[in-house]
Parts: sequence; structure tokens; C-alpha cells
Amino acid sequence: MNTNLRAHLAILGANVIYGVNYSIAKDVMPEYILPFGFIFCRVLGALLLFFGIGYFIKEKVDRKDLLKLAICGFFGVAANQLMFFYGLNLTNPINAGIIMTSNPILVLIASAIILKTRITATKIFGIALGISGALIILLFKKGFAFGSDTIIGDAFIFLNALSYGIYLVLVKPLMSKYKPITVIKWVFTFGFIYVIPFGFTQFNAIEWNSFGSDIWSKFLFVIIGTTFLAYLFNIYGLKKLSPSTVSTYIYLQPVIAAFFAISVGKDSFTWIKLIAAILIFTGVYLVSKPIATKNQ
Repeated sequence: MNTNLRAHLAILGANVIYGVNYSIAKDVMPEYILPFGFIFCRVLGALLLFFGIGYFIKEKVDRKDLLKLAICGFFGVAANQLMFFYGLNLTNPINAGIIMTSNPILVLIASAIILKTRITATKIFGIALGISGALIILLFKKGFAFGSDTIIGDAFIFLNALSYGIYLVLVKPLMSKYKPITVIKWVFTFGFIYVIPFGFTQFNAIEWNSFGSDIWSKFLFVIIGTTFLAYLFNIYGLKKLSPSTVSTYIYLQPVIAAFFAISVGKDSFTWIKLIAAILIFTGVYLVSKPIATKNQ
């Protein structure tokens, strides 16, 4: 299979997991685990799994790159997850979904500044199509209301989008030097260190004996699927694809969440959802197209 196709499938797989996660994680949090305690579990669980795989892949990291990995751990794991959950607690899911559509735009700008990537009209148009598709899904749900009551939460969701965008851009150069598992193992190592002060108290308060088999299965899905596999798939895809392409797949999450809800009887099919999906897939295709170079 073509390596670029594998990379696209990996990113698609990660976003399918994220889309499904919306319907699963909310059954666990906050009734059984408080938000920061859940983040502590997610990062610790995924870190142990990454080290388990990393044990069989021996690769030494240059000392000078540890600072870069530490910064990636801050933006890509700790700040990203902590600000999202904190912000979501102070706003509503629709607001959060709308604000998160800014992520590919922020990635495009950060790539231009940090990686000197050229911004093309095709990429801008692709992102515009993706935003249109995502907003169609989100706005038809209704329930969004920007105002003074949600402004703090909205600000943290935006900072979350900015944080993850910076992470995608900063981690990209490391992917040309190391194997994906090596990079993500160190990113989560530093990320876990940053999360400990925020999540340990809530982690310590978890009443594990209150978990039934259904809650355990959903808890493990979030640890293994949403955190371990999704981050691994993203970092694998990022080795071959640009940060802008990887970030544009975020527009698929509302569509996947909607179609998953339809499959379990919590939502119904409409032509609006199909049109939104077509717009998003077209946008992803345009953003992922390589920049043509003129023959010298």
C-alpha cells in the first residue's frame, strides 16, 4: 500500500475514534471520573502502552532534542487536554465545536511562520469548504450562544485549538529524525509530568469499585482508543503528511459523531449531513494536495 495512503488512513482512523468518543466518554465523565482525573488516567495509561511498544524499538534521542520534546509535551498533551476539558466545563459543546474549526487555520498560519510553508489559494479554499461542512453539522444542532456567560470557557477552547496547532507544527521536524513511537513516547513522558499537579487529586478520588462492566469498557476505550491509538495514528500520519492536512481532518469529527449517533439510534439521517460530509471530504482532498513546483 502507498505510504501516503497509509498516512491518510491513519489520520482518518484517529478522527473516527475522536468522533465516536463524544458518545462514549460522556457516560464516564463526570459521574464516575472528574475531568482532570480522567486526563491523568488517559495520559498515564497511554504512556505505559507507548513505553511497552518502545521497549522493542531502541532509538536514542539527542540531548538537544529533549527540550523540543518537552515543549511538544506541554502543547500537545498537557495544555491541549487540560484547557479543552476546563473550557468545556464553562461553555457548551456546540460552542466548543465551532471554535475548534479554527484549528486548521491556526495550523496553516503557524506552519507559515515556523516551517516557512507556503500558503496557497487551494489550501485556503479547502479549509473554507471544511469549515462550511463542520458548521452545517454544528449549527443545525442549535444550542450555541456566544456571550458573557461562556466567554471564559470559549477562550480556553480557543487556546486549546491554538495549543494543538502549535504542537502539530513543532513536532513535524522531529518526525523526519525519529520513529513515531520514539517521538510520542517522549511527548507523553513530559506531558504526564505537567499533568500530575492538576490531575492527581481527582485521580486519587476515583471510586473504582463503582465501575460496572459497561463503564470499564468505555473507560478502556478512552484510554486505549482515544488516547493511545489516536495519538499514535496522528503521529504516524504526520510523518508523511503536512500539519495542515492532519489538522483539516478535524472537520470530520462532527460528521463521524453524527453518523455514529445515527447507527446507535440516537440521531436520524438527513441530506444536510450528507452534504456536510461531501464538503468536508472535498476540503481535506484540496488541503492534502501537494504544492506544485515550477520547473526551473
